Amino acid sequence: MDNVGGGKPSGIPGSDKPIPLHDPLDKPIPLAAGSGAGSGVSRAPLTLGGSSPSLGATPIAGPAQPPKAEALRIQPPKAAPVVSVGDRICGVKTFFTKLHPGAIKFLEEQITLWLQQNPAVRIKSTNVTVGEVQEKKTEPNLIITVWY
Repeated sequence: MDNVGGGKPSGIPGSDKPIPLHDPLDKPIPLAAGSGAGSGVSRAPLTLGGSSPSLGATPIAGPAQPPKAEALRIQPPKAAPVVSVGDRICGVKTFFTKLHPGAIKFLEEQITLWLQQNPAVRIKSTNVTVGEVQEKKTEPNLIITVWY
């Protein structure tokens, strides 16, 4: 491919001049205008209500307390209760877990919790199978499908 521009960047003034080597590269960058002492920004250390009230500083309220663990838990959305009518299937819920005892125990707890949270659900049929579920790596899982 031909170099039409001759290797020089076009449209940038002074781009054909070499970079001077005598300029110190470690020189500090000057502060922008208005960031000096008259800018209204305090450079005094903060007192966050520590154990030294004798310094004469007014204690400032500390950071807000983090929310409690109960508030951090994700609550499932409140949906209208599902009411089973006769023998008609009106919904399906699928649970799956890896094939080791701890995971199966956790799955049992999840199914029990779901049934307790949805007392109007009447289970019509269930399907249990073992199949591969693809996550970071594909491995066999216990898959339980609940028809209600």
